[in-house]
Amino acid sequence: MLTVQVMRRRVVADNIIALELRSAAGATLPAFSAGAHIDVMLPNGLMRQYSLLNDPVETHRYEIAILRDPNSRGGSLSAHADIREGTALNIGEPRNLFPLAPEGGALLFAGGIGVTPLLAMAHTLHRLGRAFALHYCTRTKSAAAFRDELRAGPFGGAMWFHTDDGPASQKLDAAAVLAAASPGTHIYVCGPAGFIAHIYATARAAGWAEDRLHSESFAATPAAPGGEFNLRLTKRGIVVPVRAEQSALDALLAVGVDLPVSCEQGICGTCVTRVLEGEPEHRDSFLTKAERARNNCFTPCVSRARTQELVLDL
Repeated sequence: MLTVQVMRRRVVADNIIALELRSAAGATLPAFSAGAHIDVMLPNGLMRQYSLLNDPVETHRYEIAILRDPNSRGGSLSAHADIREGTALNIGEPRNLFPLAPEGGALLFAGGIGVTPLLAMAHTLHRLGRAFALHYCTRTKSAAAFRDELRAGPFGGAMWFHTDDGPASQKLDAAAVLAAASPGTHIYVCGPAGFIAHIYATARAAGWAEDRLHSESFAATPAAPGGEFNLRLTKRGIVVPVRAEQSALDALLAVGVDLPVSCEQGICGTCVTRVLEGEPEHRDSFLTKAERARNNCFTPCVSRARTQELVLDL
């Protein structure tokens, strides 16, 4: 991992802080592309993922923003309470699971803190002279991060702000926005699962091709109850029962299987495990449709089994 220092900490909206990170040694940071995120080891020992929001040409710094979530499992609470200017943090190198298409215009739809990777995309699209618009949806004006500086910034004319508590005239009409798009435009959506589902449903109803729809979720879909099943571990020669109220990951950890874990929400892909037999019930937000259809891997932190047993390469 890399060691960086928090050079600047500022409040950019209700319950949102932005952190500017630079190399503790003054070195150039690893390159990244729009849509990338980094793993951050927080002061309380939890690992969390945050999207990089600044222009990727800035190799001297990374910028991230963190929402204080009242339902936090400890990550955002630690970030807000424990991180100050001067704090040293260990981070992973950037990874990108949400890249821009190499060509074409873009419609960017942000729900809440989901704006962060889309800001890096907006910087990139503006710099390359590619057409785009960013529709930023929040509950209130004060919940919109960077609102004033985005309005006054180099691509302020491409920014559209929509609030739940504002007049009807400014609310997002996704169908109208999509209907006015130029041929070849791609859609990029980031935010809560319900927000993404709404944009996707609107686009599909209007006949948009699947290869022009791109998304990243910042929260896993709430888990539905599941039944009991077994995990057969071929390398260890044991069978691990998974109770209805227990995750497959917790069952594996309980018997001493040392799996790498990070988000524990089916978002990051750190714990993806190879499946040799059986059919997983995929509940993650990480695997692609094609990967899910192959049924040869699953995310034990949130996914379960459609068959009574899954045989794992563990």
